[in-house]
Order: sequence, then C-alpha cells, then structure tokens
Amino acid sequence: MSYEQIPLDQFSKVFSSLTELSSVATGGEIVFVSDDFFAEAFHLLLVEPAASLKGQFGPKGALYDGWESRRHNPAYDWVIIKLGTTGSLKGFDVDTSHFNGNEAPQASVQALSLPLGEAPPRFDDARWEEVLPKIKLGPNSRHLFTILPTAPVNYVKFNMYPDGGIARFRVYGDVEPIHPSDARELFDAAHVFAGGRVVLTSDQHFGAGANLILPGRGKDMGDGWETKRSRQTDHKDWTIIKLGSPLYISYVVVDTAHFKGNFPQYCEVHAISSLSEIPPHSPSHADEWMLILPRANLGPHREHFFAVENAEGKTFTHIRLTIYPDGGIKRVRVFGSKLPTSRYVHSDTASDAVNAYNSRENDISRPSTRETIALPISPEAFAPFGQVIQSYPDVNATPSPRSIKITSANSGTALKYHKLMLLASSYPEALSATSGISVYRCEPAPNAREVEVKVLERHPYTNQAFIPLGADADQRYIVAVAENGEDDRPNLSSLRAFVVRGDQGVVYDTAVWHLPMTVIDGPMDLACVETQVGNGEPADCETVELVADRVIVKA
Repeated sequence: MSYEQIPLDQFSKVFSSLTELSSVATGGEIVFVSDDFFAEAFHLLLVEPAASLKGQFGPKGALYDGWESRRHNPAYDWVIIKLGTTGSLKGFDVDTSHFNGNEAPQASVQALSLPLGEAPPRFDDARWEEVLPKIKLGPNSRHLFTILPTAPVNYVKFNMYPDGGIARFRVYGDVEPIHPSDARELFDAAHVFAGGRVVLTSDQHFGAGANLILPGRGKDMGDGWETKRSRQTDHKDWTIIKLGSPLYISYVVVDTAHFKGNFPQYCEVHAISSLSEIPPHSPSHADEWMLILPRANLGPHREHFFAVENAEGKTFTHIRLTIYPDGGIKRVRVFGSKLPTSRYVHSDTASDAVNAYNSRENDISRPSTRETIALPISPEAFAPFGQVIQSYPDVNATPSPRSIKITSANSGTALKYHKLMLLASSYPEALSATSGISVYRCEPAPNAREVEVKVLERHPYTNQAFIPLGADADQRYIVAVAENGEDDRPNLSSLRAFVVRGDQGVVYDTAVWHLPMTVIDGPMDLACVETQVGNGEPADCETVELVADRVIVKA
C-alpha cells in the first residue's frame, strides 16, 4: 500500500476537509484490545489532545493519557476499532505525545468492512487488509500519513510493534453518506453521516469548525467551534459547509449549547450551488451567494430553529454561516430534501410537487397550497414578531444576559425575571385605555398537527401576551405569524410557524399578523394580557380570510 508522510505544519492543508472517522464524537469505539495494562486503549479515540500526567502514579505505575501495554511482547500489540460510520480511509495521525522512552517504536494499520449486524472481527480474521505498512515512530510527537483512498470500511485494526505507548490514533477519510430512501423526506444534509464537510473556516482559535456537523449536542465548549475575541469594529467570522447532497433547504438549526457567555450576538446564512469543493468566497464573489437567513439574534445555551428565505425551488450545495462579531457555536443543522416538497404547489397533493416546480404554470384558476413546518420556538427566532415568556432555571442561559434582570425572591425560594414584556398601546390620546387579563379556553382542531390557516388577525393598537394556565412542557400549541405586505395584507411568503411548549408564553408585537390560538395536545386555558378601551371603539382586531392561497401548517 502506497503512503506518504506529511509534515506537521501541513496538517490543516491536508486533513482539514476530511472527517475523523474513529473519534468518539462520531461514535468510534474500541471493541477488542490485546493488552492495555498501564493505560486503557479508549484514550486513543478521545477528542481532546493528550494531557501530560508527568509525576502522577497509580497502582500500576506512572499514569499516561493514552494506550500503553506491558513490556516484552514477543510479537505485537493491537487494538480493533469500530469506526463511528462507514467511510473511505485517506490518512492517519499517530500521536505519541508524552510517551518518551516508552513509546511504541513502530505501527501499522489494517481495515475491513463487515455487513451491518455482523459480530466484530477477530484479530486474526483473514479478511483484514493492510492499508498502512509498518512505519517508524518517534517519542513525544505526531506522525501524519496519507494513503490512497480505500473502499468503504467500518473497522480498523491498529498494530504497534512490539509494545509500548501511543497517546492518540486518528483515522481520517470521507464518510459514505447516509440519506433517506424517500428523496422528499427532510434530513440534515450538513451532518457528518450525511456526507457533510466543513471545508473552510475563518478562525478556529478555541474550537475546530469541523465540530459543527458532529452527532449530538456535545459535552462542553471544547467540542464546538469557537473563535478568538475580536476588538475590531464590524468584525465577523464564518465557516463554509459542503452539504452531503444538493438540497432544497427548508430550515437551519444553530445550536449554542454550553456557550453561555461567549455565544455570538447574531448570525446569518448564505447558500450557493457550486461544483467546487470550496466555492468562490472572496468579496468579489459575494453576489454569487444567496442570503437565505437574514441576520438573526442568537442566545446562550440553546437550539435556534430558523426557517429560510429566498430558497424556494432552488437547490444548494454549500452554506456559509457568518457570526457577528465572534464567539462559539456547538452545531449547525441544515434540513431539506433532495427533491422539492409541496411547500408551494398548484395542487392539493404533495405528489405533484416535482411537476409543479418544474413547470411553474401560471394557473390562477385554483388556489395554491403553501406548506409551512412549525419549528420549536426560541426567543431569538421569534424576535421579529414578539417575545417569548418563560423561566430560565440556568441563570447563565437567559435571553439576553446583559439586559434581563434576575433577582432572588420569596426569601430565597424563587427567582424573579424582571419585565420580560411591557404592555404597549397606541390608541388615540382621547380614549381611556386600561390593561386587563382575559382567559381563552381553547380546544384542539380535529387534525391539530396539520392546521389549515383560513384566517389571520392583527391588533393595530396593542401588543398581546398569551400565557398557558396550568399546562406542562408536554402540552403544546401552534403560533403562526406573518409580516405586513405592500397591500396592507399578510405577506404569506414571510409566514413563520412555531411549536410552543405549555411552559412558554408568547407576546405578539403590535400589528403583527397571527393565527388565532391553536392548541395541539388537548384543551388548554391561556391567559391573555392586553390593553383595551372601555367601549371597544376603535376596534383593535382586524381579520383577513385567505381565499386565493391555501396555507397548511404542519406541527
């Protein structure tokens, strides 16, 4: 097997666009090991760099952050690794950091692919194929090697000769993508298992951009993407993600889990369709990128679900996430489908979606159908339309740490979140308006998970708060909102829908078009906090019936 040793200063250039298939972050695990008497083999696959434990001893001797076997092996020691996902191997990082005098002198790598569900291979399985021949190792250093791409494999056998210690072993390659069998099904095309790759990042001072597409939500700030602090005016950082398939994008998720005081203030997302691994991204190519998420607020330690704009009927191969001015993000998800869904079709059924997108018939004789997915609400995603009312048990995860006042109350048995909303009204000065609380008793519609929006309403003089009474987080309701259009009617292209938990309330800003309160999981009482004039004149409720457009909100 042909291979090439790569200088350490070339690591980013050679390996940055590859996926670490062996890492515990992608599900890599040790299934068998010949001997790990001094230091357990699981250390090989850890995300963080090996730490020095110099001077620390345990019952068996000196402690090491790595894999170390006993002395005097007459043959060799080995470890069998199940990769986190099937992939084509392209390179390795064999790291002997902090092993000096007890490092393994040599190592080699074998690989094979087994069918899903078959038991892990034995060390002497005849199907093992050598992919990296025996190479020399040195003390306290990283050894980088590239190989010709292999066929997809899911197991690796790492051998060291004859014994000793190795701190980390990282297997790099390209994922064999996993996509839904139904091309109209929504999936996260940025995910590492879908073949997503982070191909370029402006700054990775505290955390690698490649972490953004890993499974799960991680364990701490160390497995996210974090840039250094900037003191420059109008600074921004960015990363470009190549999707695992050309995609009709529906929505994106930006997760700031564990970033509580160092999350970015804002983000925006652009998309492009390009045949290049790294698409043109200089300022002179700015017009080639389409803005699909205008600048949006971000908050600490939570997932933000954002519906995209300007993406209808278009496929994209890459997205560029820009953060302002700097900070940390844990994960980015890009959900869409390989074929268009019936988000906007001249049809009553989703099965005609492809033909409708391709033909774009100018048929106005029948109403169009527009489908909108209701996404989990967050204060930041809902900010253009109003506020979210809720408690934040984690004091470090408030909507805006620098502006929301939190104090201890009730002799230390409660926390008070001050003024999460303020009542507003713009009635003519001659009218006497008072604030009050009403209660709406809401029953779910027959098919509450697929709501047809027949009417939208707005309140031109006041904002309104709706707060569930006695509901828990498992009870939910739907909120749908839209901006005002040029014809002083709802702009349906701006319609956004959210799923709200029973322990959250919402505040509609003045004059925001919205769906009448719609519950999903059973009857719910909601308190309405509002400002009214005594005789109800002028009326503070305007309604619009949707006749020319059929709008469906799916929970």
